[in-house]
Amino acid sequence: MAAHRKPRQRSLGGPTSRTAVTMALAGAATATAFDGTGHAEPQLTPAQVKAKVDKLYQDAEVATEKYNGAKEKADTAERRLKELGDEAARRELKLNSAREALGTVAAAQYRTGGLDPVLQLALSDDPDRYLDGAAFAERVGDRQSQAVSRVREQLREIEQLRGAARVELVSLRSRQAELKRHKKTINGKLSEARQLLGRLSPQERARIAADGGTAGHASRSASGARDALGAGSVAAPNSLAAAAISYAYRKLGSPYVWGATGPNSFDCSGLVQAAYRSAGVSLPRTTYAQINAGRRVSRSELRPGDLVFFYSGISHVGLYIGNGQMIHAPNPSAPVRLAPIDQMPFAGATRVA
Repeated sequence: MAAHRKPRQRSLGGPTSRTAVTMALAGAATATAFDGTGHAEPQLTPAQVKAKVDKLYQDAEVATEKYNGAKEKADTAERRLKELGDEAARRELKLNSAREALGTVAAAQYRTGGLDPVLQLALSDDPDRYLDGAAFAERVGDRQSQAVSRVREQLREIEQLRGAARVELVSLRSRQAELKRHKKTINGKLSEARQLLGRLSPQERARIAADGGTAGHASRSASGARDALGAGSVAAPNSLAAAAISYAYRKLGSPYVWGATGPNSFDCSGLVQAAYRSAGVSLPRTTYAQINAGRRVSRSELRPGDLVFFYSGISHVGLYIGNGQMIHAPNPSAPVRLAPIDQMPFAGATRVA
């Protein structure tokens, strides 16, 4: 019988082993390329970064206006809840007073109500006086019955107030949850925009901020902005529009902060709301509501003081100042500034003064 020899082990550094390792690494690299892990993200040009950032800012502004609307409703629900609570507390004080009065009458009756009225009449030294007293007692009984009815009515009213308060509390909690969702969306979009901008050099970022599009033109001082419009600037048609425009000029250079309505920072709808508030005109909080706050006008009819709206979703607004220019709060990359109204898709205009 032939002897069984132990097979000779090959060196790990041999050619066969090296080939196997090379093939395994190649396969792993191929798999990595297919599943995307380890695959370098393509380098974006500054123009591509700007396009992506502009879209993110627009999406964030849509979410901001939804946040503003939800906050307005949440604030209303919170005020209503407080009013209901205050009213319920006042009704409970009145109820407690009525209950105390009833308790006093009941205690007096308990102490003196032992004899039958016929016996009281028979034993009375002065029947006429007793009969007068009995009639008075009957009237007191009627008033007591009315007091009981009032207490019952007060109890029903308080319960209705409590029911309304429960409804408002549910509404408030729903709005608060909605606020949280919109806030998360806004912060996510802005964070992504910051990351994209962070890939660019400071010079490229400055160029994007100064370029057209959503970012708008470089900010100017109020006096410089007026000089730039020159003698051809269009006068405001009335004192209300003039006051709103004057306010907006004073806020040039103020930072954009989503959800802000001044006096030191603004989002787009917050700026026009604050501008007209300074003129004594109350505007709704959101772009969606502001566009319906006055009389709609066409682009060819624009005059200073009109509100101009942009994008199909009515997510941006500016204050028209004449000569095709507006003052608006663009986005977190740019402060309140002058800009041409043709730099964004025009959606409509409203005259509120």
